[in-house]
Amino acid sequence: MRSPRDFFAPLALGAPQPLHEIPFRPSRMIHFFDPSNERMRAKVPDIAPTVDVLLGNLEDAVSADSKDAARAGLIEVGKAWERGHTQLWTRVNSLDSPWFLDDVWALCHEIGDKLDVIMVPKVEGPEDIHYVDRLLAQLEARVGIEQPLLVHAILETARGVANVESICLASPRMQGLSLGPADLAADRRMKTTRVGGGHPGYLVRTDPVPGTDDDARTAFQQDLWHYTLARMVDACGTAGILPYYGPFGDIADPVGCEDQFRNAYLLGCVGAWSLHPSQIAIAKRVFSPEPAEVAWAQRVVTEMGDGTGAVMIDGKMQDDATVKQCRVVLQLARDLSAADPELAAAYGLETA
Repeated sequence: MRSPRDFFAPLALGAPQPLHEIPFRPSRMIHFFDPSNERMRAKVPDIAPTVDVLLGNLEDAVSADSKDAARAGLIEVGKAWERGHTQLWTRVNSLDSPWFLDDVWALCHEIGDKLDVIMVPKVEGPEDIHYVDRLLAQLEARVGIEQPLLVHAILETARGVANVESICLASPRMQGLSLGPADLAADRRMKTTRVGGGHPGYLVRTDPVPGTDDDARTAFQQDLWHYTLARMVDACGTAGILPYYGPFGDIADPVGCEDQFRNAYLLGCVGAWSLHPSQIAIAKRVFSPEPAEVAWAQRVVTEMGDGTGAVMIDGKMQDDATVKQCRVVLQLARDLSAADPELAAAYGLETA
């Protein structure tokens, strides 16, 4: 266990000073693309301005014989990358794979100054983050990277969920966590083959009524991921890092995707993965507060004055706790407005 006194000290001679606070940059959607696919790489200049985060995927969905091509393709994209509102991330291969070391070595040497975040799959405990933390510090020092690379972990195993708090607190590099429902379902022996979303068999039913048929009993589908997501959000909030919903695999079900994303948004997630261009607009819409919600929050804050006491607005009591809730909404609206002129116009807020 690292001493609190040394927590923010560089882990290698010449490595950059760790960040004391993770900056919040809009990341409503983390849009995945396969860098080994030349056609996808060609679309990057058009897609990048439409997303908050563009992620070059080197892990799942890239076959073993395409790993080198994917790495080379991401380096090609990174060398042409111009920093702006859109962040460039990557998901490297897992720590137990034969490709992880080649991934981080090549990416740090070739485009370490262009990458914002490295997503690490199947993180199971703080020791995984400690290893990545030290390795990145050594590579930053070797290459001369001036800004520390941040680390994003995916919760994909039961052990990872059990250790989620210690994972979040393992390093000042920790930027956030994503839920990885498919691998997590397999590791838990859950009986679902869906990638995210609910399941029609996971439900509760109203009690039987004597003299009526069971068909008259109403059933309600439940959320398979509520417990894990809520625990992840709390762990991230404790550590001051950012929680994300992961993938929703049924591209043909935009309504189900929007529902799942909205549940995550309401619980406290800042974004979700988009696996197909059609999910970009869904994530953008869901993880941006509605203009009416922003206007209401602004009204509450204005009428509350210094934020103490209580007032009645339209028959509803507002006090210091609701002011805090409203300030969360207003700050998100300002952060999003700074990079999105359409939202800035819709919200009508000062962004300074």
